[in-house]
Amino acid sequence: MAMVNPLAGADHQIAGWFHAHLSQAFVNLLRVFSEPGSAQWIGVVLFLAVIFFVWKRAWPALVTMIVAVPGGMLLNELLKLAVHRHRPFLDGWFVDWSGYSFASGHAIGATLLYGQLLLFLLPLMKSKRWQRLTILSAAMLVMLVGFSRIALGAHYLSDVIAAIFLGVLWLMICALLIKPMRRGVVGPVAIAVEEPRPATAATVEASS
Repeated sequence: MAMVNPLAGADHQIAGWFHAHLSQAFVNLLRVFSEPGSAQWIGVVLFLAVIFFVWKRAWPALVTMIVAVPGGMLLNELLKLAVHRHRPFLDGWFVDWSGYSFASGHAIGATLLYGQLLLFLLPLMKSKRWQRLTILSAAMLVMLVGFSRIALGAHYLSDVIAAIFLGVLWLMICALLIKPMRRGVVGPVAIAVEEPRPATAATVEASS
């Protein structure tokens, strides 16, 4: 798939600069920053989330998590095959990746996972201060993962920007699609529950 990339110049300049300044210590640090977006890390968090939602019988939340995170990551893999963009660097002592570059799997995985967890947590927080702090923490974590992938030479800048944008877009789509299902689950429960009548009213009816 042919694409017009307005960031092509910046992509290669940034990739080349980091490639020229990589050291063993810097690479080790970047790999630590990259880990929260790795498939292994995301798999562990998803597994724990699924267990929690099953235990709480929170079926809409369970479906949302599965569709949003693994579903979005699968779509990204299909996009990689369609775009067929090669990575900035495929040779070197620091290279531990394979496959195509656009869009960044680590960046979209982090965006989907921590974005969806954020959507679950925010309604439970009454303090605006804690809400802002949580949003900032999630955003910084995603940015850190994206930065590490660019600095390592695994992705171009445009790969990471596109991944974050697509991740946010997919979360919005999932929220809109699954919202009716949440209403469907809550609706019948609300209809089935009757408010108890006051004792005085019940006594009057019995006496009449």
